[in-house]
Amino acid sequence: MFPALLILAALALTIAYSLYQARRITARFPNGGELVDIGGFHMNCVHIRPSATADLPPIVFIHGASGNLLDQLHAFRPALEGRAEMLFVDRPGHGYSERGGPSNARPDGQADAIVRLMEKRGISQAIIVGHSFGAAIAASLALHHPDRTLGVVLLAPATHPWPGGVDWHVKLATLPLLGWLFAHTIVIPLGLRRIDSVTQLIFRPNPRPADYIANTAPHLVLRPATFQHNAVDIANLHAYVTRMSPRYAEISAPTVVITGDKDAIVLAEIHSRGLASAISGSELLWIANLGHKPDYVVTDLVVAAIEKVSGMTRDLQEIARRAEARLVGGAPKEDAPYTPVIPSEPI
Repeated sequence: MFPALLILAALALTIAYSLYQARRITARFPNGGELVDIGGFHMNCVHIRPSATADLPPIVFIHGASGNLLDQLHAFRPALEGRAEMLFVDRPGHGYSERGGPSNARPDGQADAIVRLMEKRGISQAIIVGHSFGAAIAASLALHHPDRTLGVVLLAPATHPWPGGVDWHVKLATLPLLGWLFAHTIVIPLGLRRIDSVTQLIFRPNPRPADYIANTAPHLVLRPATFQHNAVDIANLHAYVTRMSPRYAEISAPTVVITGDKDAIVLAEIHSRGLASAISGSELLWIANLGHKPDYVVTDLVVAAIEKVSGMTRDLQEIARRAEARLVGGAPKEDAPYTPVIPSEPI
């Protein structure tokens, strides 16, 4: 009896500590966006209106797993502000967006939600930029909402079935009761210790910007409900892309895929080459010595890709080679082999 009471007391204290830390995370990274009712739940966004000198159509940015809208906001706002209307979105259940219904546990449901958000913000058509997991949503939007899609730019995409499964913590977080306990006890203490190493991993072999953690608030995914929503997204992805990837050939919007040969998070040979071969007229930009973050490491190339799918003339292969020369010449090469992991870390 007494040991059981001690266990229950320890568990209660651990849960209380996690909830306390979750409140601290929210206070440290308050919502700087706007919550928009899209019918049944609210989505959070930062909507940057076009200026009089805008030369690009509207652009919608979709972040990857374990992320939030700040990731894409800090990558692209400095490069594009004044040139286009931009909509940065917290995906359902991430950042400060509510989860909504069960359909939002899959990329097509999240794509539908983003379309409703676009409607609410008065954006009828846009170029869709998706990073990693967000690329699966961008592809779904292009496939199911072609009238809304002016072009697609897919960055280090996670869009095809991959060998293996998902990591143990993803499986555990999706289990009934045990998942709740895991998310409310172990995740925050463990996650706070791993944020530095994990964010360095997603940039590897490229250096992570010194202000990346402070600017992009990766801590937000450690909050219990958000962590479980993220785990469900990742756990559902394999079955979704297995079913959907044969249909990518139906995508008709201008498409550019940007990927790195040193991506340690997703298998570029499967996802990026798969997309390029499936989507007629698409352009694949394969960059040597680039990891999983082309949005930050080769931002100029992504901007050129956005320009090209908008209709401007751009020699993306030449721009890609210049970007590659910077990476190979200015960043240390890693001679040791790396082991790509399945999409269970932040992607």
